Amino acid sequence: MAADAAVTASTWAGQPIVVAGIGAEGWPGLGETARAAVLACEVVFGSPRQLALLPPGTAEQVPWPTPLLPALAELFARNADRRIGVLASGDPMFYGIGATLARRFGASALRVFPQPSSASLACARLGWPLAEIPVVSVVARPLPTVLPELSEQHRILVLSEDESTPQRLAELLCDKGFGPSTMTVLEQLGGPAERILTGTAAHWPHPPGDPLNLIALDCRVVPGARRDTRLPGLADTAFTGDGQLTKAEVRALTVTALAPAPGETLWDVGGGSGSIAIEWCRTHPRCRAVTFERLPARREQIAANAAALGVPGISILGEVRSELAQMELSAPDAIFLGGGLTQDGLFAECWQRLRPGGRLVANAVTAESEALLLDWFATFGGALRKFQIYRGEPLGGFTAWRPHLPVAQWIVGKPAG
Repeated sequence: MAADAAVTASTWAGQPIVVAGIGAEGWPGLGETARAAVLACEVVFGSPRQLALLPPGTAEQVPWPTPLLPALAELFARNADRRIGVLASGDPMFYGIGATLARRFGASALRVFPQPSSASLACARLGWPLAEIPVVSVVARPLPTVLPELSEQHRILVLSEDESTPQRLAELLCDKGFGPSTMTVLEQLGGPAERILTGTAAHWPHPPGDPLNLIALDCRVVPGARRDTRLPGLADTAFTGDGQLTKAEVRALTVTALAPAPGETLWDVGGGSGSIAIEWCRTHPRCRAVTFERLPARREQIAANAAALGVPGISILGEVRSELAQMELSAPDAIFLGGGLTQDGLFAECWQRLRPGGRLVANAVTAESEALLLDWFATFGGALRKFQIYRGEPLGGFTAWRPHLPVAQWIVGKPAG
């Protein structure tokens, strides 16, 4: 923590940090102003590939350490009395080091010289409208992160980890029913070694190529494949486990009541199969969730479901009160109580931890837990509702309505003051 706080936006006293985007065409592609700014630096940080693009005799060249982020504060603090330059690929503010430095040191500490991003160049080659094309990065991220974006006739750009990404992505697409999708791999965009390869995921014919590549997907799905969208209410069959699952209709109503917004964090207490936390995170790439589940086997099934549905970053912890007694977590924006309502003190602990202005939703299916909702409603206000889902199922040669257990739901906001 101390190293992380060594240099911040309020304490950075050095000269502005030059952050120059450099494309595959190398040094000749930089404008005169960017070149002059880099040449004036006393030390330049970048990847070995980027540093090799500089002309001979350019300052001290320092490759980034691995891992980078833990070393960043100390590295810049040690060089704060020198003119620092940083090389980035293309646009430094597009999934690049420029955005990281801006968060850490503040925009006023930087002089950014962007080049066209890989996404801009890819859309230029393909004739795709850049503003309408989502971009998913799997650089230092699990490949299933791309899954929530997949849908019929949807076009996506995927930033690759390395030369193995296209083949691994093709295999993932086939596994999820998107084998007919067209994949276009664009290597070394903007440079003399630029190359474009095309094929379908089901019959990807190309061996691993250049590690600097981006993949354009034009999604097509096989007939009859399950339809998974970002909207809550995925089919129950999307989840595996021991049957501890909030059913699709109730799940849709619950996630809607929790009202996720980009960048918010949910605590899912009593995770079961992880369905609420997973649906919360699928609504937007920046949503985060922590799920608490006391049984190890269920924690394993939550992890499997999260990976299979494209949100492998969910934090999976044990019994909530034990975990909170041992570790410090940032206050969540929303809490779902799906289990353990009758556990003494659980609601009070969660309510105290919820951030001011946050939301809490609790579902009850037993008379005892429903009675607690009524007591809490009388004390804290909010809204109560109760619903029962019926599904049509075969009965001989006819159709009968099969009832599920009725669910009482309490929705309450914590005062902001």
